Amino acid sequence: MTTPENAPLPTLREGRTLVIDSATDACSVALFENGAMAAGEFRMLGRGHAEALVPMIAALPGRGKADHIVVSLGPGSFTGVRVGLAAARALALAWGADIAGYASLALVAAIARETHGAVPAGVAMTGGHGEWFVQGFDAAGNPSRPLASLRPDAAAAATPEEIVAGNQSEALVAARGHGKAAPAWPDARAFHRLPPGALITDVRPLYGRAPDARLPGGIVPASAA
Repeated sequence: MTTPENAPLPTLREGRTLVIDSATDACSVALFENGAMAAGEFRMLGRGHAEALVPMIAALPGRGKADHIVVSLGPGSFTGVRVGLAAARALALAWGADIAGYASLALVAAIARETHGAVPAGVAMTGGHGEWFVQGFDAAGNPSRPLASLRPDAAAAATPEEIVAGNQSEALVAARGHGKAAPAWPDARAFHRLPPGALITDVRPLYGRAPDARLPGGIVPASAA
């Protein structure tokens, strides 16, 4: 379903678009011109996104300067999501560019469709505290089940799709005992494979689980919810 906060941005087909994805152990950037990728880079970092991201952007043609900036909003690493958002907001301000976001699991589902075709897919990615982020997507790449953070056994039981993508796909398929795994990490270079409705104009982190931090009295901080 398309809402004002989750709406197509057709102008991304015009001019230059910089895509930033640092929400997981992977870190990637890509520059698109009129909808076609001009350059991009993907690295498996684990840590050190803050040190690597800006040089990766600067190595793109024109130092990555673009009319539009799109950034992964998570879920994923708290630090990685924040690093990407901070870079995107700073560059948008400096360049006078517009800014939008997307969910990391939606991009993983889009990558799986490239290999397995237009079929429903589940996505399973590493979460926090031993849990997995899981979500279902229909054949067009739109969410069919809401994002959840679950223990591995519950994640396997909650994922009915035959195709399962993500860095925990093999483990989920093994735990479930059936299906096909499509191991993948989010990759900014695959941004053009997202469906139009995947773009989010309300650019703030997507959390896959409730925050651990609590104020005195058990109150959840507004910035963490």
